[in-house]
This record gives sequence, structure tokens and C-alpha cells, in this order.
Amino acid sequence: MALHHLRAAGLQLVTRNYRCHRGELDLVMRQGPLLVFVEVRQRASDRFGEAAETVDWRKRTRLLATAAHYLQSHPAATRSPCRFDVVSVNGPPSDAQLRWIANAFVG
Repeated sequence: MALHHLRAAGLQLVTRNYRCHRGELDLVMRQGPLLVFVEVRQRASDRFGEAAETVDWRKRTRLLATAAHYLQSHPAATRSPCRFDVVSVNGPPSDAQLRWIANAFVG
């Protein structure tokens, strides 16, 4: 759902589920010259807050470290400016609400 939404908005998929010893990047995408690291979060209910709220300082630290590893492993990508986005999917699959937060935090 998140990938479909981002593609419809004009972003191009570079890779999905990039893993290393530091963590995982759900989606790595391009938006023009930007390399966009996307964290996708899902919650079946907003009873305890929405999914985006689960991207706390610990998760951001892991995302930053994993993105740094990605850039070290893909030297051509280092020529691109980078951005960190969060896509939250809230609610049951039959009635999920998607929220895209571009530039969700600064690395």
C-alpha cells in the first residue's frame, strides 16, 4: 500500500527491505535527484497513538546507521542529497488510512 502510494506520487523504487547488521530500510526510493529512505509503520488501531509515533529516537538512530551503511555500500548514491520519510498505515487492512510524512526527521 505504501509503495503503491509513493509510486503514484512519482517516486521510483530503488530497493526494498535493505538489510545489514545495523538494521533495515523498508524502502529506498528516488524523487528526482533525492534519495529517499522510507520507514513504513503499521498499526491496526490508533488506540495507543498512530503508527508514525513509534519512530522514536532509538528507531531513528538505527535508520541513520543503516542509511549510512547503504551509502557506504553504494558509492554512486553518495552524490545524491538524502531525505528520511515515514509512511504510517493506521487501521485494519479493509479501512486503512495512509499518512506520508516527507522529511520526517533530519539525519
